[in-house]
Amino acid sequence: MRKQETGNRKQEKQKGLIFVISGPSGSGKTTLVARLIRDKDLRQRLAKSVSVTTRPRRLREKEGKDYFFLSPKQFRQQRQAKKILEWTRYLGYYYATPRDFAEAKLAAGKSIMLSLDLKGASRLRQLYPGHAITIFILPPSLGVLRDRIEKRSPETKKAEIRRRLKLATAEVLDAQGYDYCLVNQDLQNTFDQLKEIMLKEMESVR
Repeated sequence: MRKQETGNRKQEKQKGLIFVISGPSGSGKTTLVARLIRDKDLRQRLAKSVSVTTRPRRLREKEGKDYFFLSPKQFRQQRQAKKILEWTRYLGYYYATPRDFAEAKLAAGKSIMLSLDLKGASRLRQLYPGHAITIFILPPSLGVLRDRIEKRSPETKKAEIRRRLKLATAEVLDAQGYDYCLVNQDLQNTFDQLKEIMLKEMESVR
């Protein structure tokens, strides 16, 4: 059950909802987001938010599909113009959610899905009270999480694994404020739960 009330949403111009998916590295959230976007029952009503980034475009990445690529100067200008909903810095590059893209989708009646850290999720809840649905994906245990990280990146150094596990522990403790927390013991079962949550929430704003 959702921890916060689903009813009494403000009557605003936007028609869609914002689904924010969070979880530590190795929780399975990236795989789940990709499956949700392709799902036949959701794809007409759900769009994945395309982020802004200042990192260089990689081979085969497409502008407007994978990311909106900006220079650091352009990013600062957009942030100053309040065209950025939330942002973070990782490995020296900025990653952000563009306001115009998100609000255009919402106004057109589509819900959007974002994969964000706890800071980003908190920011979206502040900006869209009652319309931002936050979902945290938990690993079955830190031991399972360690195994997933090691299998996904066998070359990952022990110090990096310890750092990720320490961060994951802090994130799990802070996840209590989310609307939903799902333990990803089985990928298909977690996917089914996520899909059910999204369809139910979408029906509540029709």
